[in-house]
Amino acid sequence: MKKLGNSLLFLLYTVILGATAGLIIWGFLRVMNLGIGLLWEFIPSKINFPLYTLCVCTVGGILVGLWKRRFGDYPEELNVVLGTVKKTSRYPYHNVFSTIVSALLPLIFGASVGPEAGLTGVIAGLCSWVGDKLKRFRREVGELAAIGMSVTLGTIFRSPMFGFMEPIESEKDTVLPKSSKIVLYLAAILSSFGVFILLNRLFGIHVGMEGMEASGVPLRIYVYSLLLIPVGIAAGYLFFAFKKLTETLKEKFKKYVLLRAAAGGLLLGIAGTFLPLTMFSGEHQISEVMNGMKEIGAVTLFVVAVVKLLLTNVCIDSGLKGGHFFPVIFCGICVGCSMSLLLGIDAVFCSAVVTTALVGHTLKKPIATVLLLMIVFPPRFIPIMLAAAVAARFIPTPRFLLKAEDQG
Repeated sequence: MKKLGNSLLFLLYTVILGATAGLIIWGFLRVMNLGIGLLWEFIPSKINFPLYTLCVCTVGGILVGLWKRRFGDYPEELNVVLGTVKKTSRYPYHNVFSTIVSALLPLIFGASVGPEAGLTGVIAGLCSWVGDKLKRFRREVGELAAIGMSVTLGTIFRSPMFGFMEPIESEKDTVLPKSSKIVLYLAAILSSFGVFILLNRLFGIHVGMEGMEASGVPLRIYVYSLLLIPVGIAAGYLFFAFKKLTETLKEKFKKYVLLRAAAGGLLLGIAGTFLPLTMFSGEHQISEVMNGMKEIGAVTLFVVAVVKLLLTNVCIDSGLKGGHFFPVIFCGICVGCSMSLLLGIDAVFCSAVVTTALVGHTLKKPIATVLLLMIVFPPRFIPIMLAAAVAARFIPTPRFLLKAEDQG
């Protein structure tokens, strides 16, 4: 009876922790959107300065560099956070407040990154802090940081099952029985997601990508998947090639934190001046691409995707850090729309196949990939998306494009 009581009490703590995480995520995104609205909508509406984007991004890069010189190179990339939690079952929380600011600054200044990396570190740190306080549950608290990561991913991407499967798909031994682990993960994710949606409806905030609709797609169109899947995987190769390039430059200029951040801001400003679609995380610009792809043109869409794949890695390795999921999804949709114009077939179908192959190749987790993207694309495309994700998983990335620790 005492064991059951402790289990129920720990479940209650987990639900409260999930709800708190949902509140923090909502507040973070609210501040981010207010900052973006002020810097990129309100002020430009009051002044007419052709070099506004270039100047703001460069100044933003300098501010990020100065902040990092004072407080450290945070937030850490998502794979680093995941690796730390899987290895140690916890994440440091001594610098959680400076990490929040470090995560907000690049997003407000238009960096081509998403919010998931910074928020995942913050929530994982919060969960580790709570775990240190719950000395009564020594055996179970090792799961809290991992639960925090799942909560963050599931809430940000509006896909609770993605948050559940993304870490779980990489199995590791745990203290808790599997059934208990599932209950705790789902309880925390759903409480976080519920609080986030409630605040969303009460105060209004938009995050995540809107679902797409598609008219009837004849079965014969599915034959084009034989072309679209390799295109998506090729885009994945390009992502890793750019990643290798920017990581090499980062290592050469590792000591020059301010210089790297300023250079990243300058390059962001140049790209944003000529190709505005390459800025920001991309989820709010998807409707612009889908509705205006004919006016934008196939070549421009392809160029935007290539530049954004490069720019995302430039931002991350120059110090304007964040996540890569949102930008990569946006790039996949741009390439998909470009292929749609070239082949004369449905744009949503092309985007679904190309994006799944691209994300699947970078993530290497087919189920998590489909759970992430099924929020965006129509459910009837799930079978072909799963096929694309599996193909992308088992077609290897050339070893010379990977860091030594990533080579299997």
